[in-house]
Amino acid sequence: MIHMQDVMAKPMPDFREGSIVKGRILEVRPREVLVDVGYKSEGVIPLAEFDDVDSLEVGDEVDVLLERLENEEGMVVLSKEKAAYRQNWNKIVGVFQGDGLIKGKVKSVVKGGLMVNIGVEAFLPASQIDVVPPKDLQQFVGNTYDFKIVKLNDDRKNVVLSRREVIEKERSEKRQKFMEGVNVGDRVVGTVKNLTDFGAFIDLDGMDGLLHVTDMTWGRLGHPNELLKVGQQLEVIVLDINKEKERVSLGLKQTQKNPWDQIEERFPAGQRIKGKITNLVPYGAFVEIEEGVEGLIHVSELSWTKRIMRPSDILSVGQEVEAVVLGVNKEEQKISLGLRQLEPNPWDEIEKKFTIGSQVKGKIRNMTAYGAFVELEEGIDGMIHVSDLSWTRKINHPSEVFKKGD
Repeated sequence: MIHMQDVMAKPMPDFREGSIVKGRILEVRPREVLVDVGYKSEGVIPLAEFDDVDSLEVGDEVDVLLERLENEEGMVVLSKEKAAYRQNWNKIVGVFQGDGLIKGKVKSVVKGGLMVNIGVEAFLPASQIDVVPPKDLQQFVGNTYDFKIVKLNDDRKNVVLSRREVIEKERSEKRQKFMEGVNVGDRVVGTVKNLTDFGAFIDLDGMDGLLHVTDMTWGRLGHPNELLKVGQQLEVIVLDINKEKERVSLGLKQTQKNPWDQIEERFPAGQRIKGKITNLVPYGAFVEIEEGVEGLIHVSELSWTKRIMRPSDILSVGQEVEAVVLGVNKEEQKISLGLRQLEPNPWDEIEKKFTIGSQVKGKIRNMTAYGAFVELEEGIDGMIHVSDLSWTRKINHPSEVFKKGD
């Protein structure tokens, strides 16, 4: 039995047009929902205004906006969507004034950015999506993120968001935390973020460190992309920290043993080694004798007798060669190699092979005003001075007696 005091104690709804009141579902129809708000007549709300239609049940409470107290049919005009919009807008204004964050789901790609549902529709400019503006905006559709409200127009009900500011703030906090806890010599794990001609930027959980190309490997490296790729995870050593400029220098080769340690003991002068030609230059050939260690065969050390103008005349990149260690400079990380030292120097035995007074045969290789050069064997020439060409004739030039090739 209902007592009068209970009725009097229950607050009466505010039946003013434009107010939000609580209603109770009386009936769920194919296209609309009948709702009782305690007024003299019920109201209907289009079924499309409800998110989860299947879960609607008679007796459920719902917040609705009282648009009109009575229409032509004598029914109350209600809206669930407008009530939710009003409530969400008030929440958004509170977040904006409190400088807080709001969650939202990306709905679609539009010109210049993305549309986001934060209870109301809001615009996220492409420049505010990430620290680096992404090329493919479609990848964000359907995802939920935290946003900062950067602009709000109460009259037009416009909202502009930024995700970039949220990311930058998080990265700033992570950078500060990293700088406070890291020391030179520490090993840290990071991800390759970007590659340039001079090195790689490594993301250390919000802090970017530079791994210079010279600190990637003990061996030869033309470009960082020969060793690393974007997204690759690395363990590196902190080489230097500049807290004022928030810069960290990193090393990868320092995580491995320096191959130049004890280099003199491992490759003493006179030792024969095997290696692969890595580069050819006008003055010589570079040979990798182990990972991170290269030696140079100077062009003058290629042959005892052949006149080699360019190393590429007899060698090629990738070729396996044997050579002799001539010298090691650990400080400058240089090893001198020789190819001709694999064979005896023919000039060491020249006096035994060509004794004074013996007769020899050879081909005229070249002539000058003072004599003719005779090739006795490959790489070994003798010279007939112009004064030794004849006992009796005065010869001004060897060409008077010989021609090239005789």
